This record gives sequence, C-alpha cells and structure tokens, in this order.
Amino acid sequence: MNFYVPIGSDEPYQYVFAPPDGVAHNNLGSETHPVVVHDVRGREAEYFLDKNGFQFVRWPTTEKAFTDPEAIKTKYYAEVEALLKSVTGGKRVVIFDHTIRSTAVTVVPGPRRSAVTETLDNLGARGPVVRIKPLEPSESCHSRARGLTTARPRCRSTSTSTRPPQRASRASTDTSSRVRIINVWRPIAHPVAHAPLALADWRTLPRAGTSLVSMKLVYPDRVGSTFSVRYSPGIRFHYLADQRPEEVALIKIFDSEEQAGRARQCAHSAFRDSGSPPDAPTRQSIEVRAIVFDEE
Repeated sequence: MNFYVPIGSDEPYQYVFAPPDGVAHNNLGSETHPVVVHDVRGREAEYFLDKNGFQFVRWPTTEKAFTDPEAIKTKYYAEVEALLKSVTGGKRVVIFDHTIRSTAVTVVPGPRRSAVTETLDNLGARGPVVRIKPLEPSESCHSRARGLTTARPRCRSTSTSTRPPQRASRASTDTSSRVRIINVWRPIAHPVAHAPLALADWRTLPRAGTSLVSMKLVYPDRVGSTFSVRYSPGIRFHYLADQRPEEVALIKIFDSEEQAGRARQCAHSAFRDSGSPPDAPTRQSIEVRAIVFDEE
C-alpha cells in the first residue's frame, strides 16, 4: 500500500490548480509498504461508523449500470439520502458530488472490458486511488459544510422543512449541531476482485505526530490544509472480500462532535490484492459524498 513520504525539508504542499511557472505541482513523495488487510466477511456487524470510522450496510439499488448522469443525480442520490438517514438518524442530507471509478481506466483494453466499462470510460471515470487519501482537518470540513449548503445550489438536499430553498437552515450554518461528512461507496455491476477498498480502523490511526503530516492545499484565492498519512505499522486495515453491488461501504470523512472513543475520520485506499483472479472483471464503483445534519 502507498503512503506519503516527504521530499526535502520544505513544508508539504499541493496546488489545486496549475502552479506558477517553475513551481512543481506538489512536493509529495510516496513509498510502498506491504500491509495485511483483514477481511470482515461474516463479521460486518462488528464495525460501525462511530466506533471504527466505517460501516458496511446491505442496501440494494434500482440503478444497475450507472451510465446516465441524470438518473444518478435524481434516482440514486435519493436512495443514498434514504440510506444515510436510516443509518445515522440524521434529519437532513446534502449530496455534493459523486465519482465513478474503474480499473479499466488504468489497464490495457482486453477481453475483460464490458459494454458498461466502455460507457464508464466515455463518462470520464477515474482509476482507483492506490494511495492513502489525505485526512481533512476540522476547520476545513466545517467551512465546506457551510459553503456547500449556502452557496452551491446544484447540491441536492432533502428535508421535511417547508422553508424556501434559498434560505439556509440553522443546521447548515450553525456548528453547534452535529455535522458529518460521509462517503457512500458501492461496487457497480459485479463483485469487486481488483483494487478493493481498504479502510483503516480509527482506533489504530495515530492522532498526531510523525504519522499525520499537515499539508498545504493551495487554491487560487486561499490556502487550505489537510493531513497526509505516513506509514505506521500499528494501523489496522479492513476490507469486505468480493464486495457486491448491494453491499455499501459508509466512510466517515468528518464528524463535528468530539467524544472520547468516537471515530471522527477514516483513512482509506484501494489496494492491489495479490489473490485476485487475473481473469476477474475490472472493478467499477461509485462513491457519493454527502453531508449529514442532525437537525433540519
């Protein structure tokens, strides 16, 4: 599995847009470490968002191919909202985007490419990320939650409130109510064999020090921050072997409510499973990012 490693002595950074002439896009290095990823198949009920930072839920979908962007935003987003409300008890859900990924994007075309795979390529599907994704700091997530609910009308929101849509609800701007950012990850078309998703147990993730390294994110109008994850032998990773399309992984990205023992984030990455059958179908998946509010 690939982890962050520093290059030189400068503070790590990454430009979110084209950098100035003569400036590197980032100064982030990467190193690969062998990691044992534990299969939770048969023990899915032991893992929860608030304990581990991730959770597996059986939640079938009416969508099969995920090749129609409008159907995804209207039908599938509604299913995701219902799922998140059911699992978390949240009163309001705002979905701000989704990403489709396929291992076919990064391999040579061959007999394992299906008609669905070809269509996903045409839709701009990305390849799986085989490096531990950075963790976002609390202030960044609070800012995102406020900004997306007040300044981005393209976000889909469901609520029983009768307020006009242009008026922000108390939960969308008041950080005194609990706010969570949760990603909803689902395989498309068939079980996952190649590049399954590894999820780090929050309880084993170092909170500070050498394993979580602050990194600058440089935007055109501001400088944000995130945390890159360095290798630590104590981090314990889990996955659901042969995860099927009706089996959804919920991944906690942020939780505004701090309590002792409660998971706040989940480091995660695709990984290369040496035991995957070489002739298995290419991995296809959809990941929806959502904000869950405990209040209307």
